[in-house]
Amino acid sequence: MAEDATAVQSRIRWLLKRNGIESAPAKPWTIAYCEWLNGLRDRELPSGASAALGSLLRQLAWLWSEIKRLDAQVLGLSQTERYASLVAALTKQQGVGVLTAMVYLTELGDLSRFANRQQVGSFLGLVPSSFETGEGSDRKGHITRQGPTRVRKVLCQAVWARLAHSPDERAAYDRIVARNPKHKKIAVVARMRVLAVKLWHKGLEVRQAMRVAAVPT
Repeated sequence: MAEDATAVQSRIRWLLKRNGIESAPAKPWTIAYCEWLNGLRDRELPSGASAALGSLLRQLAWLWSEIKRLDAQVLGLSQTERYASLVAALTKQQGVGVLTAMVYLTELGDLSRFANRQQVGSFLGLVPSSFETGEGSDRKGHITRQGPTRVRKVLCQAVWARLAHSPDERAAYDRIVARNPKHKKIAVVARMRVLAVKLWHKGLEVRQAMRVAAVPT
């Protein structure tokens, strides 16, 4: 739904640009901005463009309402017995919200099926691909991008939030960038992998505590 909403927003911006409107009196996608867009339909756009803008605005309004409804359902699921303790623990990590925690938990499933951090990174497609020539050399390439795309997306968003608010996270990122200034994406991926492993360890701790608490005394 969020991706669809972003696509509709892009189409609205392109429609405005095509009709010579490239500035707005308000910050994009605020209430004031949406009111301004609605006003354009009657004042500054030809009939065809006005009809197209109206259709796009109705689509966007529906997508936003659907996102709100689905967010409420995700929040409700996160508060069930199965996920409540896990989500509470994972969201203590800076940059990790309920949605990120739920995407991580539902996509990875049983966290105990991973024996080590390498398996977690491999499952999420956050390890470099390997090119072997058969002559003893082993050249590393881009990450494999195997596994669930949604987890990589929320991990990336979480890392950028952590970089903005955590001095320690920024320092770790900067150390990686210093080794390879032209490829900053490598540093982001490295921090995504570190965060994924942290969440895995924390999830295992919570699961173990839940099992111990469930054993009759």
